Amino acid sequence: MQTSKSEALFARAQKVTPGGVNSPVRAFRGVGGTPRFIDHGEGARLFDVDGNSYIDYICSWGPLLLGHRPPAVIEALRQVLEIGTSFGAPTERETVLAEMIREAVPTMEMVRLVNSGTEATMSALRVARGFTGRDLTVKFEGCYHGHVDSLLVKAGSGMATLAISDTVGVPEPFAATTIVLPFNDLEAVRATFRERGDKIAAIIVEPVVGNMGCVPPAPGFLKGLLEVTDQYGALLIFDEVMTGFRLGWGGAQGRFGVKPHMTTLGKVIGGGLPIAAYGGRADIMAKVAPAGPIYQAGTLSGNPLAVSAGLAMLRFLKANPSVYTQIEERTAQLCANPPAGVTVNRVGSMFTFFLTDSPVTDWETAKKADTKKFGRFFHFMLEHGVYLAPSQFEAGFVSYAHSEADIAATVDAARAFFAQDDY
Repeated sequence: MQTSKSEALFARAQKVTPGGVNSPVRAFRGVGGTPRFIDHGEGARLFDVDGNSYIDYICSWGPLLLGHRPPAVIEALRQVLEIGTSFGAPTERETVLAEMIREAVPTMEMVRLVNSGTEATMSALRVARGFTGRDLTVKFEGCYHGHVDSLLVKAGSGMATLAISDTVGVPEPFAATTIVLPFNDLEAVRATFRERGDKIAAIIVEPVVGNMGCVPPAPGFLKGLLEVTDQYGALLIFDEVMTGFRLGWGGAQGRFGVKPHMTTLGKVIGGGLPIAAYGGRADIMAKVAPAGPIYQAGTLSGNPLAVSAGLAMLRFLKANPSVYTQIEERTAQLCANPPAGVTVNRVGSMFTFFLTDSPVTDWETAKKADTKKFGRFFHFMLEHGVYLAPSQFEAGFVSYAHSEADIAATVDAARAFFAQDDY
């Protein structure tokens, strides 16, 4: 496979950008080798600058539920370019998008649009602290909620991939406001609240973890978190930046039947453009400025480009509920019959191939995966035209654009790798 143009571009990028990339995992440090520089995407495929084609299971790290350049989203962007890209003033589109989000996710009685998942989680925590008058947050090992200072503690994802400290540059008092517990350990949560419940503002959790690889919640875990927060007057925040509209029209909370007090969204709601949102009960969100005293603002929040792309995406999903059925069927086909030594976790169209023969239920069990072996697997698949996440600790995604032939080709490549005697 020819990669000379990618290699030249990577060398050039490293002279002007830290590590040559604008988000760390893209640098291939977790698997070795040179990252592919992408020329364009179409449907379920990526095409790099050297002319190589790949079946794409990153899907821009989740947002591209319909694949690359879906006609409905592209047409919406063409239309909005005729009126402008940003006004710094309200538009009707923002209200329509908020109404659609509330319709799909009824727990978000009021919604504030922002520009990134990090901004959404940071803002939701600020609101939780302001609403409750408390300072502490409970999060879980391996859950990533954006690069918010207080939430980088044991955050999995890029920090795990790069094996770097997750608190460098974070003042100790910020980190001290976060209590980190094992994912899926409800008794640890209960014990922590018995000891410090009157000081805890919120629990924030990925209802299905995507940042130590895909790890589902144990039966009763999410419901138990809601019961604990209700008992102690804290708030439960579902970080659905990844799972929102990917696991179904109502997100993970609709899938599991648990109603958090606040929710953060991102990725899919932008149709491939940068946008996110946070919201929750009306009495909580009424504390946000200018209605209340908790300040949060953003110059490009609710900009017409991102909002129009998001509206096109949500309208398509609402009109075509069979999208989710097809994507889940394709993902189930992809994940069926794993070879010995591989544990596959899947929820809906999220999945991870863990190179371990043990079940993966939390960060401690995820760490047992053989990252060196995964690196060999990743490069074998890449050479065979399959683009997986360049990290053992990231979820993969299937889109509506993936065909049965794409899935079959991927399965065949994976079987060829594991059929080797010395893989």
